[in-house]
Amino acid sequence: MANQDSAPTGAATNGNAAQASLNVLAQYVKDLSFESPGAPNSLRGRDKAPGININVNVTANPLTDKQFDVNLTLNAKAAVDKDVLFNVELVYGGVFNIEGFPQEHMLPVLFIECPRLLFPFARQIIADATRNGGFPPLMLDPIDFAQMFQQKIAEEQAAAKVKVS
Repeated sequence: MANQDSAPTGAATNGNAAQASLNVLAQYVKDLSFESPGAPNSLRGRDKAPGININVNVTANPLTDKQFDVNLTLNAKAAVDKDVLFNVELVYGGVFNIEGFPQEHMLPVLFIECPRLLFPFARQIIADATRNGGFPPLMLDPIDFAQMFQQKIAEEQAAAKVKVS
């Protein structure tokens, strides 16, 4: 039996032209860690809000010619002075089927569009983990993955220029 690809419901088709498609095949928690080293003392009320440091990273690995594993890593650490209230780390992954995009668009699709689709789910997991840890839910602000991607490209280009010099 031949495998036939069909356009997603509601998608426009342009005759016989190849249509670009991005499909989420699976989403999963690869790693989740929540630590509250000072509990239960860290749960008491405070006069000032904790400082929260958030780090974001995106990686992508090919599984086949058309399927890619994209991982969104979120780290959040809350501290007051030198006391760590909590540290949460999440690696949230998605397997994407990507077809019909020109080669020059593949990196932006992998590092902007894929994490943009994963982020709302990862955000909810972080909020639930911090709430279940006894703290108010940490609601991460939306992330501009396009700016993050452009910054990473600029850093790589600057590093390449340094190596050439």
